[in-house]
Amino acid sequence: MRRRWTYDLVITAIGVVLGVLWLWVARIADGEEEFAPLWFEFGGLAVAVALFLWLRRSRPVLLGLLLGVAGIALPSVGGLSAAALVGVASRRGAPWAFLVFAVDAALVLSLFQEEGGPTKEYWETVAVLLMADLVLISAGLLLRSHRALVRSAEERARQAEEGQRLRVEEARHLERERLAREMHDVLAHRISLLAVHAGALEVRRGASEEEARAAGVIRECAYDALEDLREVIGVLRAAPDADADRPQPGLADLSALVEESRRAGARVELTADLPDDDPGRAGRHAYRIVQEGLTNARKHAPGARVRVTVAGGPGDGLTVELANPAAVSGALPGGGTGLPGAGAGLIGLRERVDLVGGRIEHGWTDAGDFRLRAWLPWKP
Repeated sequence: MRRRWTYDLVITAIGVVLGVLWLWVARIADGEEEFAPLWFEFGGLAVAVALFLWLRRSRPVLLGLLLGVAGIALPSVGGLSAAALVGVASRRGAPWAFLVFAVDAALVLSLFQEEGGPTKEYWETVAVLLMADLVLISAGLLLRSHRALVRSAEERARQAEEGQRLRVEEARHLERERLAREMHDVLAHRISLLAVHAGALEVRRGASEEEARAAGVIRECAYDALEDLREVIGVLRAAPDADADRPQPGLADLSALVEESRRAGARVELTADLPDDDPGRAGRHAYRIVQEGLTNARKHAPGARVRVTVAGGPGDGLTVELANPAAVSGALPGGGTGLPGAGAGLIGLRERVDLVGGRIEHGWTDAGDFRLRAWLPWKP
């Protein structure tokens, strides 16, 4: 809006300057007695400026007719009259522009006649004025054509951008389908086998109570993993515009997560100091951080006590901390579980935390504990 007003004011200023110059030249050439008093000329110019700013965009044809008539009688309005004629041609097209031209031509032919019939000077004046109108109409039509070309180019660019977006979206959808098939064919099959074998071990004759309990935990975890995998596959196979915001675990599910780890034999202490407010996405990320931290502890420090602390609130953010000493001596040879790990989980956590504008750090403390600490912004 501001740009349009600036453009209108610039055109108005140019029209006023041209009108004043035309008035000055005409009064010098023909003598001041041939024209209206200056106060009348400039009064008419002020009215023309007001009409030009008011009607230029909303009523260009009416403005062209009014200023065309005024420009013949008052040279000071000539510049704005020319700008109005260009505006008629550029905004309403050739038919309306030639209508204004016909009215101007009729007025010129009727007003500039002299007693005794038309003279050579009369025809020269008429020809100059009408040729000037034709040049102005041509300029307006050229401007109209340029605007149409610009709009056409913008529309083609928009269509090309939309086509590119659709192609990229289709490529992403095909890749998601491929990943979903791979995950279903490979991971789901292996986890199902794990659940079946764990179930068989749980009910095997001669198995001790501890072995049966451990097999039951493995079976339950395998079934939970299958459910999570089905949700992920469903999200991957969902249409690009489908609602993929499935229910995800949050802070309220931390107790169940810790209890699950305890059933698997881990020693976990959970301390939570949280208000009733929902931290939004931060709660889901905090759950995943605790989940990954407990997984790392089971891998690299089996038997060690893990301390989980979650605290925060609106204005302070959400702080998640997991700390555990090195592996308990004799838990497993080499101090670990023998499970493969390449640090991809911590890399994924860092990417997850960076995505929401948080901070994460991990490493050994002076007390000999491994600590994973993250801060997340509290955004309900």
